[in-house]
Amino acid sequence: MIALSPLAIDSDRLDRRIAELAKIGNLANGGVCRLAFSEEDIQARQLVRTWMQEAGMSIRNDTAGNMIGTYAGTEAQASLATGSHIDTVPVGGRYDGCLGVLAGIEVVRVLQENQMRLRHNLEVIVFADEENSVIGCKAIAGNAPTDPEKYRRKDGTSIQTCLERVGGNWEKLHTAQRDRQDIAAFIELHVEQGGVLESLDKAIGVVTGIVGQYRFMVTILGRPNHAGTTPMSMRKDALLAASQLIIAINRLATETEGDQVATVGHLTVLPNATNVVPAHVEMSIDLRDLSEENLQYLVARIEKEAEAIAQSTGTEIAIEQKLHILPTPAHPPIMEAIAISCQELKLSYTYLPSRAGHDAQEIGRFTNMGMIFVPSRAGISHSQDEYTSPEQCAQGANVLLRTLLAIDRSYK
Repeated sequence: MIALSPLAIDSDRLDRRIAELAKIGNLANGGVCRLAFSEEDIQARQLVRTWMQEAGMSIRNDTAGNMIGTYAGTEAQASLATGSHIDTVPVGGRYDGCLGVLAGIEVVRVLQENQMRLRHNLEVIVFADEENSVIGCKAIAGNAPTDPEKYRRKDGTSIQTCLERVGGNWEKLHTAQRDRQDIAAFIELHVEQGGVLESLDKAIGVVTGIVGQYRFMVTILGRPNHAGTTPMSMRKDALLAASQLIIAINRLATETEGDQVATVGHLTVLPNATNVVPAHVEMSIDLRDLSEENLQYLVARIEKEAEAIAQSTGTEIAIEQKLHILPTPAHPPIMEAIAISCQELKLSYTYLPSRAGHDAQEIGRFTNMGMIFVPSRAGISHSQDEYTSPEQCAQGANVLLRTLLAIDRSYK
């Protein structure tokens, strides 16, 4: 179906560039701190820009702060795009996001060295601020909130100032929006940030989609009272109610048919004293699944459980939604092209959802999207211990190369 390509990325060059980029914002513990719009981020962008230029790309910054390198195709039509981000969490690793950007540049460099052009323009996008506001991919998708206060940094810096630092323009943010006529398909290579591939001993993950998310904050009000003098039958214990709700959430996520996950990761107990019946609890709920229908079913069941627990414990339970992100399915033809590329390269693979958010989630809302995962050692990410071997990085980059070649042939 897809002709075997003799092209292959330069594994040593890719590994060197990953290491060189990691020097910008490097920490004493081996991690990387390169927060979006910081001096380190700006320095890293300049380095990546140089590599794009060496690969023969034209480069522009859009108003949302995205840096876009374009390798011109032979026909005037919508672009194929790849890329990711180079900003990190405060203590991150060298692979999250960066692999997708550098592998994309490596794909273009291989085409350039072999004097080849795709039919489509090929774009490598460095998305702005994936780790915090996600303003870059949201603006391209036309989904960026227009209230500047939603983007204000912890140090008080405004989004207007942040975008100016990287060549963006808040007042013209809307002009960053793209559509299917601009980008025909987007394929992102990323480290898995989980342990599924390693546990299954698979080289490549063919991503079936990026899960939707619901996040809630739950407030439980009981009555404070003396722990020694208040009989069990007279208590309104907020922590007891929270405990029952946590167990119910875990039971529902485990017993309900599907591939959902549910997590209670935050708990605040007041007055938090050894001799006082807990009167006030705040807790979080994080729900994720590829099926929006299933997520809505779980939300309804959790609300029903909360009502019953409030009644039985004499407490008040209020559930407030804080986040709702719709799932984004991968495009089946892109998934097929990834799988065939793995077969050609004799790489083992499996299908799995992405349970973490990525730039591809927003881009996939207006055009065809696919993702390629490579293993993360011990499933660790957002940490100085994040590691994906040079061989695994190269395998993912070669799958990306072949997939883009295949999509270029098949897309009109």
